Amino acid sequence: MNRQIGIPCVMMRGGTSRGPFFLASDLPSVPAERDALLLSVMGAGNDLGIDGIGGGNPLTSKVAIVGPATKAGADVDYLFAQVRVQEGVVDTSPNCGNMLAAVGPFAIESGLVRAADGVTVVRIHNVNTGKLIEARVQTPGRQVVYEGEAVIDGVPGTAAPIHLAFLDAAGANTGRLLPTGSPVDRIHGIEVSCVDAAIPVMLVRAADLGKTGYEPTDSFRSDREFMARLEALRVEAGRRMGFPNAAGMVIPKPVLLAPPTRGGTLSVRYFMPQDCHRAMAITGAVATATACTVPGTVAAALLGGPLAMPGDVTFEHPAGRLTVRLEADADQAGGQAAPVAGILRTARRLFEGTVFARPSIPLRAAMAA
Repeated sequence: MNRQIGIPCVMMRGGTSRGPFFLASDLPSVPAERDALLLSVMGAGNDLGIDGIGGGNPLTSKVAIVGPATKAGADVDYLFAQVRVQEGVVDTSPNCGNMLAAVGPFAIESGLVRAADGVTVVRIHNVNTGKLIEARVQTPGRQVVYEGEAVIDGVPGTAAPIHLAFLDAAGANTGRLLPTGSPVDRIHGIEVSCVDAAIPVMLVRAADLGKTGYEPTDSFRSDREFMARLEALRVEAGRRMGFPNAAGMVIPKPVLLAPPTRGGTLSVRYFMPQDCHRAMAITGAVATATACTVPGTVAAALLGGPLAMPGDVTFEHPAGRLTVRLEADADQAGGQAAPVAGILRTARRLFEGTVFARPSIPLRAAMAA
């Protein structure tokens, strides 16, 4: 009766995020049982995840579940779960592009994808959004390598490059690049742009909310009046985008925009949504960069007009810079020009073994045996 539930697990860093990776076959197929298991593993009920392996921050309270592909043209399925340990919630509505960076190496080393000699292309079906992402993983001698010369801001040292291409990012959750039908909406007297590309976001000028857009991340958390105002905007934007219960979801993600100060394209502060990201989410970067190409959006207006493609968008974020390469493509969902977005990331395998959940989790007997 006191035997804990052991699950094979690999902890990986993907981009500027970190979390456990599981094979789908090692977890319950029933979502409620799966989520109960993940909450126990990550240490739900405490903001530090002290009774689990959660990292005490939204960036380190993420889970990746990988399995054989269920979509034509893909090599593997990837389901992302944001575990909100304090609230005891597992949210599978968004994608995570940073964790995505580690999916290719994990899939190869788990035997789901056969490695090529040199570079292995892994086509990933993101189950959360139904979209395809192509990852190019360094595999000299048909072996994944993690050491290299690539640098990404927010992660110390260097590593092997992993190139991600978001092939059909538009309409990830809503089916439309502009879910409200307009490049700009006015909510509570504030202009915002609601954009859905890789992830739904609400873009707003920092100055319109009394901020510079250059503030350190921790300063937002202590400004309760600002956070309440931002959340009210986000929830209403979510309602207009088709999420009537946005208050209980992590999408849409709010993004504060400001002019650059260090030679980039825009300065950004990205929220997750109740805390400011210490860098910049990859999916958020794809959405914001895509907005730069759409006439009339808040992002395009800050640039003085829409960005021409092909082109680069460089975001200045709290930990440094992040560049998105945009190539023109046809958006089948809405008939608008939607780019293919390319981003350089790195990843590292940190440890592997067995993680344990409490034996009180209500699972089928076969799982708990």
